[in-house]
Amino acid sequence: MSRLHVDGILNYGGTMTVRDSAVGSNAKVVRTAGASRDEAAERAQVGVITILPLETRAVQAALGLRRDRVGDLTFYRAVVDGVTVAATMTLEQGQRSAMAAYANLVEAFDPEVTVLVGIGGGIHKSVAIGDVILATEMVYYDLRKVTPSGTHRRGQTRPVPAGVGHAINTFLADLDASHQLTIVDPEGTSRSPAVHAGPIGSGEAVIADEDAVEIAFLASFNDKILAVDMEAGGLGQACHERSAASGRHHRWMVIRGISDHADQHKSDTPQQVAAWHAAQVLRRLLPYLKTKR
Repeated sequence: MSRLHVDGILNYGGTMTVRDSAVGSNAKVVRTAGASRDEAAERAQVGVITILPLETRAVQAALGLRRDRVGDLTFYRAVVDGVTVAATMTLEQGQRSAMAAYANLVEAFDPEVTVLVGIGGGIHKSVAIGDVILATEMVYYDLRKVTPSGTHRRGQTRPVPAGVGHAINTFLADLDASHQLTIVDPEGTSRSPAVHAGPIGSGEAVIADEDAVEIAFLASFNDKILAVDMEAGGLGQACHERSAASGRHHRWMVIRGISDHADQHKSDTPQQVAAWHAAQVLRRLLPYLKTKR
């Protein structure tokens, strides 16, 4: 069989996909550093995860996000104050769905930092309904050992990454001494919620009882825990494990507007205001979260 000398592409009837290629003798492909894939222009500096529709609407309105479909998934995107943002909503409440939403966000936009934004229950006496919590640490309370003599709870802690902690500290330092923000809602009502930084508890329970064993455990574990939610544990764990797989840090943080006190008076009425306050704090935090490269 004779041999053919070919300059270019030779195909004997098969199929193939050609990317980043040039055709012809001495052809070259010149690529810009950092633009290793077509999606590079779509990478987000800040990713956002919401859980409830009212949280999603608040973030979309506060940041001016536009809807974008990727396959069967819906994302929301914009450039806000020079920061590229991509947001998504979980399929369900809870840790597992938060981890899945994070995986979807990373696959589509690979954000530098991912922020969980929405409502939560305040459990510390210093926290009022409408206030906003910036989590500096997550305490997962659902680890436990069940024995004939009773259930022994085991909390697991995870601090936010150091870079996020510095961003939170700088943001608070730029506020006045009361750490209050003036926020105007879409109807024109002005409020001045306080912004708190501290630990939050996270587990699978919707807590509507001030005497719940979960509340008592968290108080004994760390009396500075400010609030509880159902998704921060999943996001923190997902980012922690993703860092090992990717070889770089995956930063995360949690912003919770307080809609109730995790007690029997829990009501849906304050949720919209709490979600709006959390979304507005996110808007003001964006420049602090942006990484300069």
